[in-house]
Amino acid sequence: MASTKTMEDLLRGHPFFAGLGTDAVELIAGCASNVRFAEGAYMFNQGEEADRFFVIRRGKIALEIASPGRGPLVVETIGEGEVLGWSWLVPPHRYFFDARVLMPVSATALDGVCLRGKSEADAELGYELLKRVAAEMYKRLQSARVRLLDLYG
Repeated sequence: MASTKTMEDLLRGHPFFAGLGTDAVELIAGCASNVRFAEGAYMFNQGEEADRFFVIRRGKIALEIASPGRGPLVVETIGEGEVLGWSWLVPPHRYFFDARVLMPVSATALDGVCLRGKSEADAELGYELLKRVAAEMYKRLQSARVRLLDLYG
């Protein structure tokens, strides 16, 4: 008989939440739902309201930007163990890229409005999430820097 994992179990098992306290994980889990996306689907599009933050359990996603005359350009590829959609935290709360599914995705979607509300009500939780999102932003910035060096170097 297979055991059913709770939302807390799923979050605790993801690298983004490693080391986060039980109370914090329980608070965050209250904003969570399981989602699936088929190959070729879009998880979100550039300019849409950034209302969800995705914790990727399985699959692969291409972050793309439209390029006039060239079509979509892949900026980054996101996969298992990563997160996607940190714009929920940063005003104006709009996605800056399209997120196209390359391989079927299983993820936990966290409601951005719910997370912001819980972060404002609990400064310690908010600061911890901010540090973790900032670390993701830093990794993406460094990755873009390396790609630019490859392109122009």
